[in-house]
Amino acid sequence: MGPLYPFEGKWPVVHPRAWVAPTAAVIGDVEIAEDANIWFHCVLRGDTNLIRIGPRSNIQDGTIIHVNAGRQRTVIGADVTVGHAAIIHACTLEDRAFVGMGATVLDDAVIEAGGVLAAGSVLPPGKRIGRLELWMGNPAKLVRVLSGEQRAQGFDRTAPHYVELARRHRASLDTLGHFQEQPAAE
Repeated sequence: MGPLYPFEGKWPVVHPRAWVAPTAAVIGDVEIAEDANIWFHCVLRGDTNLIRIGPRSNIQDGTIIHVNAGRQRTVIGADVTVGHAAIIHACTLEDRAFVGMGATVLDDAVIEAGGVLAAGSVLPPGKRIGRLELWMGNPAKLVRVLSGEQRAQGFDRTAPHYVELARRHRASLDTLGHFQEQPAAE
């Protein structure tokens, strides 16, 4: 389990079946639900407001999640995928939202259930991606609406894959959160 840090007496709460990589940092008022997984070098900083990560959501390597002091929290629903090196700031990602690698979601923005923000895109403050909509660019704009089949064949496979991958990583780590010693080469 990665390092958990208090902020002004408030400790993160991590479900026993969630997985936090050893190099992630989870700080303050953060709750991580069952089977959610937080990957290497992520920072979840719930210092001046709260962060909630829903069941089976995956926050991939190098992502930063933060809040806006006293005004805007960050809430991530169930089965959400946040790709590598994304920035999620004071916003809402509803169930099954998908944020591509290197994308940025800014204050008061919302990605509704099943909505997708493409890799490298920036969703400006207050913007809303609708259900099953695919947005891309900087600033992000609507490209098209995905069919349920398109969503199921691609994006919906990511969250279950990461739940299983997190279980495999947990099995590869010892109880102190360090990698197990590798067997000596023959």
